[in-house]
Amino acid sequence: MENVTTPEEHDNSRNDDPKAQARSYRVEALAKGLRLLSFFSAETPVLRVKDLVELSGIPMPTTFRLVATLEEEGYLERTIDGQVRPGTSVLALGFAAVQGMDLVQTSDPTMRDLHAKTSETVNLGVLYSDQVLFVARIPRRDGVLSDAIRVGSTVPAVFSSIGKVILAGMNEEELNRTISESSFAGRWGPNAVRTMDELREQLATARSDGYLLQQESAIPGLSSIAAPIRQGGKDIVAAINVAVPTSEYSKKKLLNNILEPLLAASREITLRLGGSTR
Repeated sequence: MENVTTPEEHDNSRNDDPKAQARSYRVEALAKGLRLLSFFSAETPVLRVKDLVELSGIPMPTTFRLVATLEEEGYLERTIDGQVRPGTSVLALGFAAVQGMDLVQTSDPTMRDLHAKTSETVNLGVLYSDQVLFVARIPRRDGVLSDAIRVGSTVPAVFSSIGKVILAGMNEEELNRTISESSFAGRWGPNAVRTMDELREQLATARSDGYLLQQESAIPGLSSIAAPIRQGGKDIVAAINVAVPTSEYSKKKLLNNILEPLLAASREITLRLGGSTR
């Protein structure tokens, strides 16, 4: 007699197959959205919607809707020329993984010590395309600066003391590949640099001094002083800064009160990561 599988038996056999079970729970629209995000990389941080259609094979109307949804949820954002790139929600998700990386774990006790010595906000950032991604932060206790920048926030590198210190470690080819005219877009602090020539002057200062001090470049009313963190020799992989209210700190006070503890912290983290302090 021929064996016949009943629907119930068929369902039970499928439940025993993990792959089949996973397929039964698959949400196709979500899978397509994640596929679009997977096409962004360090080499291709910005893409046109047309590029995503060609790379994914997803029809234009569907891709357009997916991009619009991802943009609304903060996983994609538009550049000034209409292209798209990963947004802050992607960076925040990435930070969950970053929390476990050596840089953040290694830097944590030193950052806490620097915060205790200065009583000011301490930030740790890395470069993401032409942006600084803040991966760790210990805010000033009175909360004066707590809403300005958060972990997972990004700031254009050309306006950030952390960004400029990292950029100062690049050669001219790397710098031109990372920074473009669009990197200077947006409304930022009153002392923000607006041209490559102005930026190069500040990068030269950062290289010669080993740190960068700026006032009201990224955010009105905010001053900061940053120093590099090196790994694997002399390569600058991140930077640490101390941010303070401009109204409370002149340049002289920043240099007198903050610079030495900051430089000591950057050296300590660098050595912990196997970098060279020159």
